[in-house]
Amino acid sequence: MRSDPPIPQRQPLDLRAVGLVVVLCVIWGFQQVALKGVAANISPVLQLGLRFVGAAIFFGIWVLLREGRRAFSDGTLPSGLLLGTMFSLEFILAGEALEHTTAAHSVVFLYTAPIFTALGLQFLPEERLSRLQWAGICIAFVGIAIAFLGFGERPAIELLIGDLLALLGGASWGISNVVLRRGRVGRGGTAKTVFYQVATAAVLLTGFAAATGQTRIEWSSLVVLSLIFQTLIIAILSYLVWFWLMRRYLISRLMLLSLLTPLFGVLFGAALLGDQIDLRFGVGAVFVLLGVMIVNLQQLLQRRPAIGDSAA
Repeated sequence: MRSDPPIPQRQPLDLRAVGLVVVLCVIWGFQQVALKGVAANISPVLQLGLRFVGAAIFFGIWVLLREGRRAFSDGTLPSGLLLGTMFSLEFILAGEALEHTTAAHSVVFLYTAPIFTALGLQFLPEERLSRLQWAGICIAFVGIAIAFLGFGERPAIELLIGDLLALLGGASWGISNVVLRRGRVGRGGTAKTVFYQVATAAVLLTGFAAATGQTRIEWSSLVVLSLIFQTLIIAILSYLVWFWLMRRYLISRLMLLSLLTPLFGVLFGAALLGDQIDLRFGVGAVFVLLGVMIVNLQQLLQRRPAIGDSAA
């Protein structure tokens, strides 16, 4: 009788993990500019679908070369498909939210994902957050709200629909992390974990683009460069590093650091697209950084030996 491989032990964040996540947030922040920069030539959902097609081919070949034909007979397929479905829904719901609400509102509600992740992992002792750490998450989320939330000019009911879709997108993202942490897919290799997500997303997002008539492409050198960047850097390199991190470190802590992504996106938008930054964004950014520090500094302090331990 085949036994399941052991569940990888996650550890608190260290300087290496924090540094890698910050670099990823910078890359993902620039991704927002790349998507927006060629949106007039190719819809964002089609951009996402095509980049996942390229990534699925890459990781599919990797997994087959490494594990052969039995790669998907190890019991990870059901939870892997669920993981990929929730991963895909995040992008579909976030894209649909933008049809009804503002980009700022969408960012706020999509980045409730760390809260859903922390709630879903509360029953795991090593992932459980203390009251102070929950306060840190709340402070960070308030910072996102301060930085991005505004009233906008759209009708209230339309904003509400869009905000709800973005919130569901955040929930899908959070649930995908819980599936990764608790499902059998979390015991597979990193490349296989990424493959389940990008392959499912390639099918669902390109299918959604076709079903909604978002398949028009006006090819240009900028479109090609954007797709190459999104495929190689975002969907292959950055996801490989991210899911390697998620297999080794506490997911609830990693997710909180992801709140830095929209902040970097705004900074790149200001630098490259001429978007305006106001004082409210600066105040919100301070709250986000404060919340991140509260959650992770408590863990670092707990790991330090108490004064006098060495003399005992």
